Amino acid sequence: MSYCRQEGKDRIIFVTKEDHEAPSNAELIADDPHDPYEEQGLILPNGDINWNCPCLGGMASGPCGSQFKEAFSCFHYSKEEVKGSECIDHFRNMQECMQRYPELYPQEEDKESSNQPQEKSASDSTEGHSLSPQTDPVPVSSPTENQTAT
Repeated sequence: MSYCRQEGKDRIIFVTKEDHEAPSNAELIADDPHDPYEEQGLILPNGDINWNCPCLGGMASGPCGSQFKEAFSCFHYSKEEVKGSECIDHFRNMQECMQRYPELYPQEEDKESSNQPQEKSASDSTEGHSLSPQTDPVPVSSPTENQTAT
């Protein structure tokens, strides 16, 4: 006998082998393209920007959301020969806002330097010097019993 239970937001349905053998009587309902909760992608059918699209990674909300929306809208609706060329000031405003919140909007070089602090210092200390085989930081290993040399 099948049964169902609720755990938080999830509904768990247990079914028996007999339940699976019977043909399904579920009715499929077509998606409503005007459903405001339905994910539509970045651009809605009417051409507007879907600010709730997960593809924006939350950029439309937060402390710089309005600056992001201005810059992105300007670019999206741009009719210039070089698309978005009239939007430089909007993108500059967005960048200045993001620089005020480095913990929320880390810059690429910040991410790289926080991931590789030791590698940079090692290369700085040996800059201009060649490494001898004894100080080569790359370990050399020989094949083990389970590996074969090619």
